[in-house]
Amino acid sequence: MKIHVNGLQKYFEVEQISLSKLIEELALTEKKFAIEYNGEIISKGNFTQTLIKDGDKLEIVVAVGGG
Repeated sequence: MKIHVNGLQKYFEVEQISLSKLIEELALTEKKFAIEYNGEIISKGNFTQTLIKDGDKLEIVVAVGGG
């Protein structure tokens, strides 16, 4: 499966993957972030039931603290 994450191609050896599993694969579990999936913002409550498939596009924005 080939998907686009923040404009970059990522390859996975599965036909589909849940958004929550993808978050684990991208090492984002400890960070605050927002995800746009094919043009729609996905709420955290829908991560486990949202399935990512070949050709999908995601934009992930990670919150950065500062002072």
